[in-house]
Amino acid sequence: MSRSLGNFIQELDNELEQIMQFWIDKASDKENGGFVGSIDSKAVIHSKANKGAILNARILWSFSAAYNYTKNEKYLEMATQAYEHFTQHFVDKVYGGVFWELNFEGIPVNTRKQAYAQGFAIYGLSEYYRASGNTESLELAKEIYRLIEDKYLDTEHGGYIEALAESWEQLSDMRLSPKDANLPKSMNTHLHILEPYTNLYRCWKSDELAKSIRQTIRVFIDHIIDSKTGHFQLFFENDWTVKSEIISYGHDIEGSWLLYEAAEVLGDEELMNEVKNIALRMVDVTIQEGSDADGSVYYEKEGEHLDTDRHWWPQAEAMVGYVNAWQLSNNISYLSHGEKAWDFIKNNIIDKQNGEWYWKVDKTGKPDNNDEKAGFWKCPYHNSRALIEVAQRLKSI
Repeated sequence: MSRSLGNFIQELDNELEQIMQFWIDKASDKENGGFVGSIDSKAVIHSKANKGAILNARILWSFSAAYNYTKNEKYLEMATQAYEHFTQHFVDKVYGGVFWELNFEGIPVNTRKQAYAQGFAIYGLSEYYRASGNTESLELAKEIYRLIEDKYLDTEHGGYIEALAESWEQLSDMRLSPKDANLPKSMNTHLHILEPYTNLYRCWKSDELAKSIRQTIRVFIDHIIDSKTGHFQLFFENDWTVKSEIISYGHDIEGSWLLYEAAEVLGDEELMNEVKNIALRMVDVTIQEGSDADGSVYYEKEGEHLDTDRHWWPQAEAMVGYVNAWQLSNNISYLSHGEKAWDFIKNNIIDKQNGEWYWKVDKTGKPDNNDEKAGFWKCPYHNSRALIEVAQRLKSI
């Protein structure tokens, strides 16, 4: 370690404050409510951009989690602003669930019901309940959980399908984003259903929810993780036939700690031990195959093509994955990897001129100035969560 743990924690806390202040200053939509849909790489606000469910659910989670960590009242105020806008405009009052996209005035323009978005709604709503004690938020999270189990669960093969229409009809195009394969199941959706289910269980010790979490962990072990390589497989047919060769290093390292977190919240020692071994292997594979000497994590690999861009979110998730591996193994080298990941973020990913984090930098550290600071996928969730997770883990020593 090149710094004391106390200094490491202070650096993380300082950066968390910088990120949250950026979103307070730049993203709050004072004219239409909620938060603006887009902020460009120069921190210019695009107030008439459409608003995505993922961005807004993640903002709700981020301000709630930041309040739970710091007890800073301004974060709770922003979380309440996010909660009120999200529940008033994104939640479908007729069929239930959450819409995918609104216009800048809060009117739905894409009413599809992506399972991934339902998951993030639960994540934000459950964290807001933990911050505020608002029982309506918890009840809505439970309602959306039951919708996922009723509408998306594949009772024959296990796991969850990707998407349905507004009133729960089947869709021919189930893709989460244009870059994704049009297939009925994906690793990404399952990871971000497991994650909110874990958080909801912290608030609601339900036997049915525990069963759902346990079944989803088994889906990862039995179908999603490639036992030969230690990587996640990304896309599947309904019967879990694998339909992708892409390796996503960021998801591998993120999944390593989210899977263990899910087993841990259940308190199932046998499952925790099984997942612990899997998690450590995934971290080791990321270090060996998906990271550079400077502590950064590559984006992905398909066949022989390695995408060496360093996107913001795999760097954040790597920091948590490494520190979690250190806690699981007591091997100090993992903590050193976590420190290197943070140094790379400090030196290359944080935008010291315009605020927040760059979307990505290339292998030379040059940022891509054509990408957003806020948008459908660029949110304060990966980076704020990583800072909170690592600081909390270091403080627990």
